[in-house]
Amino acid sequence: MKEEKVILVTAKDEPIGLMPKIEAHEKAVLHRAFSVFVINSKNELMLQQRAFKKYHSPGLWTNTCCSHQRDQEGNIEAGIRRLKEEMGFETDLEYLFNFIYKAPFDNGLTEHELDHVMLGRYENEPSINPEEVASWKWMNIDRIHIDLLDNPENYTVWFTIIFERFYNHIKEKV
Repeated sequence: MKEEKVILVTAKDEPIGLMPKIEAHEKAVLHRAFSVFVINSKNELMLQQRAFKKYHSPGLWTNTCCSHQRDQEGNIEAGIRRLKEEMGFETDLEYLFNFIYKAPFDNGLTEHELDHVMLGRYENEPSINPEEVASWKWMNIDRIHIDLLDNPENYTVWFTIIFERFYNHIKEKV
């Protein structure tokens, strides 16, 4: 299996090199990432529960999918690819915004990412990849907003960071 590499970037999202994914997380080096949020016509967000064998944040709930762009791969292209790999469906994606965050984990790894956030719309059930996803559910975004305050330990750290920005963005559009 080919070792996955991430794209190292400056704070202005300028690529400066490649590094193996695990090494980038061990060294807390800033790298490019993306997060996909898929909503339906009922204003519900498709959440995924991360597979229990993931090397960090296993079993926690998070946005529809997320990952890292490959070298020479655009944000939308990467989002569509990973959505198909994790959730088993394709949909058009709209680019929303990006931001930088840094979050250490108990296992010594650190997410230090320039995260590109995208939005898709979908009405059906996914066909999840059990290697990546333990479960999924539709959840109203207002209910998620409340549950994140009451039960943050049930969610990935990046989702708790991203969701507030996503929520405000969606509320402005509705």
